[in-house]
Amino acid sequence: VITRPEMEIGRYHWMYRSSRPHRYHHVPALRGNISPLGIQGCFECCIKCLGGVPYASLVATILCFSGVALFCGCGHVALAGTVSILEHHFSTTASDHALLSEVIQLMQYVIYGIASFFFLYGIILLAEGFYTTSAVKELHGEFKTTACGRCISGMFVFLTYVLGVAWLGVFGFSAVPVFMFYNIWSTCEVIKSLQTNVTLPGDQICVDIRQYGIIPWNAVPGKACGPILENICNTNEFYMSYHLFIVACAGAGATVIALIHFLMILSSNWAYLKDASKMQAYQDIKAKEEQELQDIQSRSKEQLNSYT
Repeated sequence: VITRPEMEIGRYHWMYRSSRPHRYHHVPALRGNISPLGIQGCFECCIKCLGGVPYASLVATILCFSGVALFCGCGHVALAGTVSILEHHFSTTASDHALLSEVIQLMQYVIYGIASFFFLYGIILLAEGFYTTSAVKELHGEFKTTACGRCISGMFVFLTYVLGVAWLGVFGFSAVPVFMFYNIWSTCEVIKSLQTNVTLPGDQICVDIRQYGIIPWNAVPGKACGPILENICNTNEFYMSYHLFIVACAGAGATVIALIHFLMILSSNWAYLKDASKMQAYQDIKAKEEQELQDIQSRSKEQLNSYT
């Protein structure tokens, strides 16, 4: 009886009668950056890497860093200028503005903490964006999302929402000194316009800082009128503090926009991860069923061969 291996050997000798060894012909290289073995070139690797960059998270991170930097830097200098203006023009007694000085000093320390926290938090959110982008890109590959990763993404969504609400309050609070300085500046402009009309003196036009509640009512002098108020508006401290408060308010608004952008990105990525986990569970069940079907077919073939 001729076995199947012997039949294959005879078929090979019948097809290849020559005893010369097989010669390998040179395969010409393919055009482009892909080698004949299918290895990707530098251009393809760069395109693949650029495809995994979370551009939305990158833009939100840059906007968040810029807004926090403007708010913290300009706010810190503007608060120091405000204390100097109060000490020299509105509250000459140190005990009257001692509480305000302590509050402003505390706010400056808080600004340091805010800058450090958001620098770290922005980097973490950017890294989370890279993670979720890789999860979406490799959805049908070997990448596996875990329950811990999805919980972390959900935690970032909640934390970003809380920070966004908090920064809305910061944005509203930063508009208060802008409003105060604008009132003082507009009053100075009124005094300048009245100087052209001799019949209307500007000495009766005053600005009382005590009505804003930042210094007590017994503070001396507490208010500035006429030429004294105009000289205050012409000082470099007032000019710098006014414009720095405006920039700080704009930085707080930019931070709010960045956090809203982050919130949309995180919510979308969390939904993608949730769908990816369901798809992975479906693929695992499908692979398990196919393996069981193959096992049943192999066992049936073995039983059929044993009967024959």
